[in-house]
Amino acid sequence: MKLADETCGNFVGVLASKAAAPGGGGASAIVGSIGMALGSMVCNLTIGKKKYAQYDEKIRGILKRAACLQKELLELVDEDAECFLPLSKAYGMPKETEEEKRLKFETLEKCLKKACTVPVNILKKAYEAIKLHEALVDNCSKLAISDVGVGVQCLKAAIIGAQLNVIININSIKDEEYVRKIKLETEPLVEDGIEVADRVYKKVLSKLCKSQF
Repeated sequence: MKLADETCGNFVGVLASKAAAPGGGGASAIVGSIGMALGSMVCNLTIGKKKYAQYDEKIRGILKRAACLQKELLELVDEDAECFLPLSKAYGMPKETEEEKRLKFETLEKCLKKACTVPVNILKKAYEAIKLHEALVDNCSKLAISDVGVGVQCLKAAIIGAQLNVIININSIKDEEYVRKIKLETEPLVEDGIEVADRVYKKVLSKLCKSQF
């Protein structure tokens, strides 16, 4: 059975165990999927309401993309686990002879780069999901505004968690050009994503409490 198909209780139980996977990457992906699901719920609670009719087309567009992101993030839970297993085996390869050292180095580089692709994807999708919450916060039902705040905080956790998993992988990669490329690709998204998430959350608080915190 796929990790993403497990019950919440079973998934958390496996996560808490000493099993190699799931780990922080899978946890980031599932938290991101939950965050986007909350955004989808807010869309569904807004669509069809006369009070928000002017936003109906925009909300439907957000919901369509949100459904894709929610599914894609959930799929990355298992992809992360699948990438980790070859990497863990590569770390256990022998390195007694020069040939063994060369083979281990090449295998590790390949596995680390493969493992790095998943948190990069989680990070990118979490960033896009955060931007959808930004588009949602001023156009949705006020009765569900707190769920926008919860959703964006889940996604902030997902993007930070994914970044940590990127960092731990690139720290062991010797290909400096690849590392530079990944940093340039991800660091601006994390910085902007956190800034947007914080801004959305403050808007939610303002709407809930009618004062700026």
